[in-house]
Amino acid sequence: MPSTVTTQPPRFATADAVARIEAVSRRTQQPQSRADLVSLAMGEPDFDTPRPVTDAAEASLRAGRTHYSPLLGEPALREALAGRLTGTAGVPVSAADILVTQGGTAGLAASILGIVNPGDRVVVPDPTYSLYADLVSMAGGTVVPVPLAADLHWDLDRLADALPGARLFVFCNPVNPTGIVHSHAELEALAALLTGTDTLVISDEAYSDLDYTGRPFTSAISVDGLRDRTVFCQTFSKSYAMTGWRVGYLWGPAPVVRAAARVHNTFNGSVNTVVQDAALAAVEHCAEDVTRMRAAYEQRREIMRAELAAVPGLTLSEPEGAFYQFPRYDVDLPSVEVVAALRAHGVAVRPGSEFGARGEGHLRLSYAASPQSITEGVRRLADGLASLR
Repeated sequence: MPSTVTTQPPRFATADAVARIEAVSRRTQQPQSRADLVSLAMGEPDFDTPRPVTDAAEASLRAGRTHYSPLLGEPALREALAGRLTGTAGVPVSAADILVTQGGTAGLAASILGIVNPGDRVVVPDPTYSLYADLVSMAGGTVVPVPLAADLHWDLDRLADALPGARLFVFCNPVNPTGIVHSHAELEALAALLTGTDTLVISDEAYSDLDYTGRPFTSAISVDGLRDRTVFCQTFSKSYAMTGWRVGYLWGPAPVVRAAARVHNTFNGSVNTVVQDAALAAVEHCAEDVTRMRAAYEQRREIMRAELAAVPGLTLSEPEGAFYQFPRYDVDLPSVEVVAALRAHGVAVRPGSEFGARGEGHLRLSYAASPQSITEGVRRLADGLASLR
């Protein structure tokens, strides 16, 4: 009989960039609510997209607006965004320097990959949104995490030590996961630290409409000393409940935006026309919807804070914006293990360690959920923590 030859499947190598991401990534997929699980893990509005947006999309489809869009974005949308940003920045903003992106995520990717070279140092707060470190690693850069102060705002002394020689500083405001809102004074202090340097800044302001401090929100692009070095990254996902539509935009120094456009055009191509028509309707017609949803989030913030305050062993933060609470717990277990135990009690939250080493010992809870889900989810969280003691 002929001999049997056992062949091994071929080993295909993947790019080093994948290994770099896997080595540092803390990002985890969290579930949505279902019959046996209340999810307070999702950073996603539970509201439906406002009717003017969906009406505009339907009209666009019926009008046959289903062909390729200009690579930088539809002129009407970019002009509308330029008008809005002119008011924010306090200087004229040209539509030529705006890039419409496949959601905020693609905007962050295009800007970071358009700026960072292998070996470049990129400073980020710790904890912060975990996507930044993944993208820096993809580009071959070195992430330099800077621990926050005790109040979860920037530790300016530590930033002063870390920023010299950095290619880039990336932050979000309001902050995911802490809910902190950086003040005008903090942003001016950052500008002073960067004076005379060639360090660029990416300001991810996805939650800028969700500020509960009672003071006017300060965008980085409104601050002298930051405006000319900042890439402003925005999305329609949070303010307009348009997470599934995947549309965002960038504005910043013209050469940097051109570089980001080159990356975005290579990875993504143009954003589909119907979605851009819908986004234009959001800009032009949905201010009242934004106000309505913001008021609901503020109410839910108070509900969650009151419920969490009654849970033994939690130290609460003071959420000033976005829709997150970031409490510290007193159980002597890593946050990923605590999250797994809570899942067994029917509630999903995110581990603080997902957002950086200094997030360990915390949980991130989202109040972009119904009041009933918040109340029931925190009740299950209390039961789960009690079982771990």
